[in-house]
Amino acid sequence: MKPDAMTAGAGDERLGAAECAAGSVALRAINLTAGYGARTVLREVSIDVRHGELLAIVGPNGAGKSTLLKILGGALAPWRGTVELEGLPLGGYDRRAIARRLAMVAQENPVAFRFTVLEIVLMGRAPHLGAFHFETRHDLEIARAALERFDLLALAARPIQELSGGERKRVFLARALAQAPRVALLDEPAAFLDLRHVAEIFGRFRELCGERGLAVAATLHDLNAAAMYADRVLLLKDGAAAGYGAPAEVFTADNLRAVYETQVYVGRNPVNGAVMVLPGNPIGARERVA
Repeated sequence: MKPDAMTAGAGDERLGAAECAAGSVALRAINLTAGYGARTVLREVSIDVRHGELLAIVGPNGAGKSTLLKILGGALAPWRGTVELEGLPLGGYDRRAIARRLAMVAQENPVAFRFTVLEIVLMGRAPHLGAFHFETRHDLEIARAALERFDLLALAARPIQELSGGERKRVFLARALAQAPRVALLDEPAAFLDLRHVAEIFGRFRELCGERGLAVAATLHDLNAAAMYADRVLLLKDGAAAGYGAPAEVFTADNLRAVYETQVYVGRNPVNGAVMVLPGNPIGARERVA
């Protein structure tokens, strides 16, 4: 029986201690195999995403990162395998019930109409509103808090089309936050962002992991960002897991050379001790003369 969509309300927005205890499994994928047409993209991938943690999904272009995220969010059905959301099969929820628990931010978020930034973020409240109900002052407060969290209050009245790529990315991250999810799936959340906002975005989501028990799974190309901010990483190659665990365990020179098919240097960030990954022999790099 599908969870009752009529349970929407303030209680759904607060993460209960029993449901969201740090380390408990929020989202689980078991032996996922999937693809498009006759082409296999994912092969027997299994992961857990736990409350209070950030899982980074990394790998070369075409490794299956975005496809995995779509399956975790219910946008794509796997050929084989299952996905569980808070202990229940994802297929056992209706779409509204999923949207009250899980938010997804895609790489591209086209908007056809000239909605303002505030209007876009308020759309995140839709799963918590009853049929034919309008946003309340409570919903507006949540939306404004999400705007503030992502440094967007000054842009609240601007049409989304007038924003830069980085600003637009932050707007849709704020919309996901306004949704008050238990799980957030982020496809390349650092795309188009400058160094300051990359640090701020991951800092904000790390805060939410700690404050609310939010479970975050994010696809990333930036291995150094993954090493710095993620609790665990899934390294994909050709749709299969090539490594899964803490960044220091997965981001070894041997693993990364095999997956990316290039020379790499793996060391430690002298500031915070995180794993640091650099090209080992950049093509066209100038040699330094002592």
